[in-house]
Amino acid sequence: MSEARIKRAVEMATKAHEGQKRKSGDPYITHPLAVKKILEEWKMDEDTIIAGILHDTVEDTDLTLDDIKKEFGETVAFLVDGVTKLGTARSGMRNLETYLPETSDNLLRLLIALGSDIRVLIIKLADRLHNIRTLSALPSDKQKKIARETLEVFAPLADRLNMGQLRVELADVSFSYTDPKRYQYLQSLIEKHNKSAEKTIKRAEKEVTELLNKEKIKFEISGRAKSVYSLHKKLAKYNQNINEIYDLIALRIIVNDITECYLVLGLIHSLYTPLGGRIKDYIALPKQNGYQSLHTTVITPDKKIIEFQVRTHEMHEYAERGLAASFYYNEQKLTENYRTGKIQHLPTNLLWITELQTAAAQLKEGKKVDLKKLKLNLFADKIFVYTPKGDIIDLPNGALPLDFAYRLHSEIGGRAVGVKINGKISNLNHKLEQGDIVEILTSKNQVPRESWFDKIFTSHARQKLHHQLNQKNEK
Repeated sequence: MSEARIKRAVEMATKAHEGQKRKSGDPYITHPLAVKKILEEWKMDEDTIIAGILHDTVEDTDLTLDDIKKEFGETVAFLVDGVTKLGTARSGMRNLETYLPETSDNLLRLLIALGSDIRVLIIKLADRLHNIRTLSALPSDKQKKIARETLEVFAPLADRLNMGQLRVELADVSFSYTDPKRYQYLQSLIEKHNKSAEKTIKRAEKEVTELLNKEKIKFEISGRAKSVYSLHKKLAKYNQNINEIYDLIALRIIVNDITECYLVLGLIHSLYTPLGGRIKDYIALPKQNGYQSLHTTVITPDKKIIEFQVRTHEMHEYAERGLAASFYYNEQKLTENYRTGKIQHLPTNLLWITELQTAAAQLKEGKKVDLKKLKLNLFADKIFVYTPKGDIIDLPNGALPLDFAYRLHSEIGGRAVGVKINGKISNLNHKLEQGDIVEILTSKNQVPRESWFDKIFTSHARQKLHHQLNQKNEK
């Protein structure tokens, strides 16, 4: 990393923002410098850090994209341009009294704008994180508006990107502004529960530590308290009964490899009785955002309930930093062909970003985009199904066999005549479920049909079918 290049960017931004102040009265340059620090903590690449430093210059100063391109190259200019364009994409979100996420398309338009390059998302999230940290400088009405937007847009986006630390901070700070009384009540509830569970947790930590040391396993162990906003959402599912929530405090164990994860799980179960139905293997079957870990809830001999989470160092890094960590580990893959809109090499859990790019390209060409359908695909719960060879395919909950077929290949979708699910013949209207093994039956004589639109859930499959029908009509 070139410190000299980053220093030049700071000098350029300082000069461009000279005389400008934030609402707090601080010099404006404190904001881009804070964004720079966040991006460095996330271990982002040099171009992203420089673009973060300069992200407000084109919109708020006399500096131009050409100036940035001349000094720092095309990639930095491209990233700054991407962040700048969000001002236009978010223009419909300025009046948050009328912003209703369940009926508004603004969230999707924002995401489509962000989809041009993954790093634009990361810069925007760093920008929002600093803004939410300094929200106290704004008037009360603006605090609530920005906090509500953060809860409705940016915290879910951080969750979709598996940026756990970011999601928790964005959600909790925002919640403290949108509903301060509820926030304070839940915070005191967590503190009270933590205090009563302190002896149990310390005893369990000591017992597990002794056992793992005896087995000569290298590990790290620490406690994890549930965040306030997560508790708020979970209580809504359980009729506000806190006794139904078993993960208020968890012990997290980090080991070197996957084999040790399962070994540690077995050792925990040799110490304590596992609760039926509470063992979750997110390593074999990751969550929709790519999160991996083993979870188990156990009962101690003195009838106390504890959750354990077991994962590798890399899994933990990804659980905390998500997309940023994925970029760090896969920089070459993730940067390939950005400006051509080709990102075929994304990890499976990030393939949804290609949907944003497809939508962005369609809007640019003046075509209509089914935003409601796209929103469902992006934020619906995911299911993971398998090909007969064992390849994992992720689809939104509600997906049908033709959605699966078109995810494999357009040709397979267009030639589909039937489906086998878990080895049995089924029909194309059958809703796929978590863990299904799906085999698409094809015929060379089959052609795509207009009626298939009723047998499709995802916008990806709909777009592919639409393209095939257009080609068919042109012949």
